[in-house]
Amino acid sequence: EAALAIVVAIETESRFAVSDASRAIQSMMLAAWAEGVGSNWVGFHGLDAVKPLLGIPDRFDVFAIIPFGYPAEAVGKGKKKRKALGEVASSERFAVPFTG
Repeated sequence: EAALAIVVAIETESRFAVSDASRAIQSMMLAAWAEGVGSNWVGFHGLDAVKPLLGIPDRFDVFAIIPFGYPAEAVGKGKKKRKALGEVASSERFAVPFTG
């Protein structure tokens, strides 16, 4: 029931397309959340059924769909359940836990 969704399409021949699109998506989502508008990254390739609906040419792949809307419930406040930094970051070499 999102009020708006942005379809992000990338040029299939561009070697920078995934990086550029990913940064654009992150920027859109961070800006939205900063204004109280919820968003979420939907999909990662394999969204070609959208192409004929929007008239997207074959030289593009639908990379993601980003819905935007006001959350039905308050979210994002309070303590997050995140892994410890040492579980997700390495120090100098892979699998050497970062201790901060």
